[in-house]
Amino acid sequence: MSESNAGSVQRVRAALLATGHPDSILAFPAGTRTAADAAAAVGCAVAQIAKSIVFRAGERAALVITSGANRVDPALAGAALGVTLARADAGWVRDTTGFAIGGVAPVGHLAPPLILLDEDLLALDPIWAAAGSPSHVFRTTAAELLRITGAKPAAVRSG
Repeated sequence: MSESNAGSVQRVRAALLATGHPDSILAFPAGTRTAADAAAAVGCAVAQIAKSIVFRAGERAALVITSGANRVDPALAGAALGVTLARADAGWVRDTTGFAIGGVAPVGHLAPPLILLDEDLLALDPIWAAAGSPSHVFRTTAAELLRITGAKPAAVRSG
C-alpha cells in the first residue's frame, strides 16, 4: 500500500472511530476498485457494495453513496441536493476529497461534502464501503451510514 493510501485508510479509520462506528476495515490485496471486485472479495452481492460517486457542485464535492448495482442519475441527485451536479475528474476528486477514485470512502473527506444515500441501500444489510484505498473496505449498514455521514436518503438510480 502506498504512503498516501495508508494515510487515507487511517483517516477513514479515525473518522469511523470518532463517530462510534466499529473499525471494520478489511484489506484485500487483490483489490476492491470496482463494485464487482469488492463484492467478489467480501463474498456479497454487487448491490451490497456502497459505491461513493463524487460530483462537482461548484467548487464543493457532492458525494452520492449508491448501491453497486446502480448507476446514479446526476439530475435526480442534483435535484435532491438542490444543486446542479457536474462530472468530476480524477485529479479534482483526489484534491477535494483526499481519496483516489476506486477508494473514495463515505467518511474522512478533507472537506465536508454534500451527501446523499441511495435509498436502495436501505433494504440491504450488511453493506460494504470503500475505506480510503482501492484495496480496503469496511462493513456497515445503511442506517449507520446515514448516522455517521448525515446523508440524506434519496432516489438516485438512473433508468
